[in-house]
Amino acid sequence: MTDKEKIKDLLDMSESGSITTRQVTAAGIHRSVLTELTEEGILNRYGRGIYVKSDTWEDDLYLLQQKYCRGIYSHDTALYLLGYSDRTPAHYTMTFPKGYHAQTLKGENLIVKRTVPEFYLLGVIEVNSPSGNLIRIYDLERTLCDIVRGSGSDIQIVNGAMKQYAADRNRDIHRLMQYAERLRAKTKIMRYMEILL
Repeated sequence: MTDKEKIKDLLDMSESGSITTRQVTAAGIHRSVLTELTEEGILNRYGRGIYVKSDTWEDDLYLLQQKYCRGIYSHDTALYLLGYSDRTPAHYTMTFPKGYHAQTLKGENLIVKRTVPEFYLLGVIEVNSPSGNLIRIYDLERTLCDIVRGSGSDIQIVNGAMKQYAADRNRDIHRLMQYAERLRAKTKIMRYMEILL
């Protein structure tokens, strides 16, 4: 089996239709084979170290998170993915720990948020992207705290999400209040809950 065939097998096993240089190196294949496959039109280079089959529908949410593995989808993007907003985000929002800097972030179609390390992993869950690939986002209660306490979210989106949450039988008010306390959003969250519940 040639190196190109090995890479094609790895791609066939990948649900997302993507492959990284790390996977290729781990398989004992030289990275130059990826360049050859790109020149032949079999692969497209998505970003540094990430390649996608040219006949695959690109899952931007998944691939962006592969490219920036420290990024967690948050704010309006998380609301959309959780079904609490019907507005498709024009720009995806990702939260990174403070101190994380990637030069290429500025060139992406991203709204970048930063948080202190102690809150970075608070409320992280995995969900399927619209294309079916696993991505990391903040859970609903964390997202509600973020959009209420921060700036940049449309007030109609915030109000709609809070109303939908208040009517949701699966809501977890206890968790919401715990997060609100830690994230210093308790006053604003309480104001919404007093009106809506």
